[in-house]
Amino acid sequence: MAQVIVDARQWQNMFDLRTGRKLEIENPTNRMVRDVLHRHPYPGDTSYRSNRWVSEVALDLIRIYQPRLVCLSYAQQYFTSRFSYLSPLEYEDLLDQVFREIEDFIEISGYTPVIVGTGDMTELVSDIDLSRTDGLCLSSAWSARYAGLSEPSERDLIQVRSHPGIERVVSREEWVDLFAGIPYERDRTPDYLLVARPGRAFRTVVTPIRRAVRIPGESSAVPVVTDLGTVDDIIGLKTLIEQNLEATDIALIVVEGVGLRNFPRPNQACSNGRGWFYYEPGETQYLTITTGSHQVFAYPAGFLDLYDDEEYPFSGFLREVPGHTLGGEFDGRSIAVGNRSMYTHMVYGADICVECFARNLYNQGSMAVIHREKEGWR
Repeated sequence: MAQVIVDARQWQNMFDLRTGRKLEIENPTNRMVRDVLHRHPYPGDTSYRSNRWVSEVALDLIRIYQPRLVCLSYAQQYFTSRFSYLSPLEYEDLLDQVFREIEDFIEISGYTPVIVGTGDMTELVSDIDLSRTDGLCLSSAWSARYAGLSEPSERDLIQVRSHPGIERVVSREEWVDLFAGIPYERDRTPDYLLVARPGRAFRTVVTPIRRAVRIPGESSAVPVVTDLGTVDDIIGLKTLIEQNLEATDIALIVVEGVGLRNFPRPNQACSNGRGWFYYEPGETQYLTITTGSHQVFAYPAGFLDLYDDEEYPFSGFLREVPGHTLGGEFDGRSIAVGNRSMYTHMVYGADICVECFARNLYNQGSMAVIHREKEGWR
């Protein structure tokens, strides 16, 4: 049974990850994790200390738990640049800060890094307002390039096919054929995938009120930095890490909102999708990295949430713990820390996962998930 610990600064509570039922369990592992959360209150998604919090929590866990595999997500620069007006110098300084933070973590921890950028950001040029379609048009809160259209009318199809901001309209069959062999649920996948041109973002009935300044840009390839070997596709990262874990302790470091254009170190350009489709920062990109296979349909654009159960209330749209993840299949000790809420604990599969407990940038504290308790660390 996976345990959830929510720390709201003034109090802590423990729950069952699957059911959300409150737990009254005490053991050395959850006492240790409670203490770590208490020592490191989360400063907020856009705070200049947010990325430092990731490093400090990770280093504290490393000191106590001594994991062989560490997975980190640094996202403060993504949140800040997406919703704040920054001058070119301020934007450059924001990116410098996160890489100084990463360099400090690597130097202090001694772990061998595998660093991945999730893709460049670009200024928002215009919205594509599809909030009044006859059919159901949905785009996730953090997506810009993709929207799903279900049960469209003929008027809807004429509108989207002639819209100057839409690059292509893809039928479900064409989308599934592009990723032939990847499992998908027909009832959850929209009839059409709408693809925006760079700099454009969809606005649908579920788009948040907060308006973006920057959005994910063209990212058919993303940067990877590693001395462990050559990789040409993000689906190869899991195997590369697994092949080297016997020889060295490894830190997989995901840097959000940074791509080939702004990456400050020499890097390998790795494919970030297939054909015309490339991943935006989010669950499917993370899961593709950590499972070593395309996960485009794990949470598809225009996702249709047809479930009426209330399982995994802390995990967003993910309704079960994903299988075949890097941390989930590693026999040694592992941790994950990230300032990305709701799915840090799901996409890495590490023994102990710590993340911010925030919704739409509103800081509610921090959260930890203990997926499994391994002996030998005490």
